[in-house]
Amino acid sequence: MADDQRRTRPRVGHIQFLNCLPLYWGLARTGTLLDLELTKDTPEKLSERLVRGDLDIGPITLVEYLRHADELVALPDIAVGCDGPVMSCVIVSQRPLAELDGARVALGSTSRTSVRLAQLLLAESYGVSPDYYTCPPDLGLMMQEAEAAVLIGDAALRASLHDAPRLGLQVHDLGLMWKEWTGLPFVFAVWAVRKDFLAREPETVRDVHRAFLASRDLSLEEVTKVAEQAARWESFDAELLERYFRTLDFRFGPEQLAGVREFARRTGPTTGFPADVRVELLGPR
Repeated sequence: MADDQRRTRPRVGHIQFLNCLPLYWGLARTGTLLDLELTKDTPEKLSERLVRGDLDIGPITLVEYLRHADELVALPDIAVGCDGPVMSCVIVSQRPLAELDGARVALGSTSRTSVRLAQLLLAESYGVSPDYYTCPPDLGLMMQEAEAAVLIGDAALRASLHDAPRLGLQVHDLGLMWKEWTGLPFVFAVWAVRKDFLAREPETVRDVHRAFLASRDLSLEEVTKVAEQAARWESFDAELLERYFRTLDFRFGPEQLAGVREFARRTGPTTGFPADVRVELLGPR
């Protein structure tokens, strides 16, 4: 019986970046953490595992979700995004962005969503076509070889808050740039369930969805406490972490969906999904 219970316990992904902490912090408080078989990893690795079938439910980067939308159902009202600045997805530059045509730009991440967003904004908003290359997210080393760098996650927070000001570099927030360009929120990752798992375990999926919403709501109610606890182990103080958590947008409603569709329309044909890709949301039972 115990083996059967272990097998049916949903395999759920957890992004190891700070931006997802408020989505998981409350799971321990509400007691639902024990009901999940949790796998921690980077956004890219979790996306691969969900697509491959090694996870049942989890976060998936927007580009990978759109590429595999026919195999997945998105969970409504939960995502990682922004409606304006995001703080943790930035271009750090030694010169104005309009002067980056042909310049070397280092990509400190394999996140295709952030990379495509940066490339789209530079091409469409600034009319530049840089020479992109991928490297580890070390800002000091990047700036020895490149005119600008794209950074995400905790590395972006460190670079934009600590390193860039010290080095006299410009910091451009990709979330703010998208908002000013389109007027819409941006979604970096959605939570999705595999269609085969949803067909087998519809009530389990809805239980997990409710647990994440409850965790998110509890974490945002007690965001000062979440930030204080996180600050014990992070290189950022509690005040900054609280500001960061309040800056992020964890919703996935009509406005966020409009942002996803706009991104798909502008990038789909060059990124591996239809411009009018259908986003299927988990509906009421």
